[in-house]
Amino acid sequence: MRAVVQRVSRARVSVNGEIQSEVTGEIGLGLLVLLGVGAGDTRAAADYLAEKIIGLRIFEDGSGPLKIKKMNLSVAEVGGAVLVVSQFTLYGDVRRGKRPSFDAAAPPAQARELYEYFVEKIRAAGLRAETGCFQETMQVELVNEGPVTILLDSAKGF
Repeated sequence: MRAVVQRVSRARVSVNGEIQSEVTGEIGLGLLVLLGVGAGDTRAAADYLAEKIIGLRIFEDGSGPLKIKKMNLSVAEVGGAVLVVSQFTLYGDVRRGKRPSFDAAAPPAQARELYEYFVEKIRAAGLRAETGCFQETMQVELVNEGPVTILLDSAKGF
């Protein structure tokens, strides 16, 4: 399982309807998580990533002798929320050409189950979690604070 985690001051995701776009998830301060599920992923991978993301200390505090800002606080400690958007393209492989292969991505049924399980793990930790719409074309808007972007992989490949 792979995740791109971005610290945001605001983010939202919408899905195009026939007449207008419908916002399916929106947060203020918090984390935008683009989540990709791999073919061999299990609930243990989702548990690992959820725990890691919940505890990520990537929000600044103002402590220290000279009020130097350090990334020392988690999303819960700053009262933030999490917007989780499924993104199978995190498993796109372009090593053999210019058109990505998605062979390493999980099939839709498995990916949906693990995506929903991941979101529930975030909520079970007491965080507000908003979502996109699984297997739909979405528009994601965000203001990345910092900018701070972290790459995570349950296989610890990076």
